[in-house]
Amino acid sequence: MQRQYSNNQKILLVGEGDFSFSLSLARSFGSARNLTATSLDTREEVERKYMNGKASVEELERLGCNVVHGVNVHSMTNDFRLFGRYDRRIIYNFPHSGFGFRQEHEGYYITLHQALVKGFLKSAREMVKEEGGEIHVTHKTTHPYSEWKIETLAEDEGLFLMRQMEFNISKFPGYSNKKGSGNCCDASFPIGKSSTFMLKRNY
Repeated sequence: MQRQYSNNQKILLVGEGDFSFSLSLARSFGSARNLTATSLDTREEVERKYMNGKASVEELERLGCNVVHGVNVHSMTNDFRLFGRYDRRIIYNFPHSGFGFRQEHEGYYITLHQALVKGFLKSAREMVKEEGGEIHVTHKTTHPYSEWKIETLAEDEGLFLMRQMEFNISKFPGYSNKKGSGNCCDASFPIGKSSTFMLKRNY
């Protein structure tokens, strides 16, 4: 497990697919009492779309995780189920608007993806702890994904890049990234060269 996460941190995870990343953290910690794992999908959608979705959610709940469904990253600051949380880490892995698969090089779809990330960053900035809090976005760094300009989007929302760390999926046993939409929603996609962008608030 990469050392940027620990069981002593209150961690909010958004945009989970089959919840395998959250479960990887929980298993490594031996507990999920400080984890809140969320998905845009409803619980029923998670169970229908992902072969391991139901089992992952149930194991997380047994380990003490607060699992919340139907969370929109653009409006999560107004979600009463998340009120009062000022998390040490807010994590969004491989954000994608759900449109333009295999067309990510087209400007129109890049704009859609950027809007998703920008809305997330705006919300996360309001929710992350001022002291020691970090927002983590894991994203591909090769073209055309580099055109999303994660660092620029962060700067526009009053955040700065503290560190960029190469993402090594083998450090998170059991994690399987998912497409999340379409007929192959439960399929993984090649992540290639990817990094975790670690962002902090400007004051």
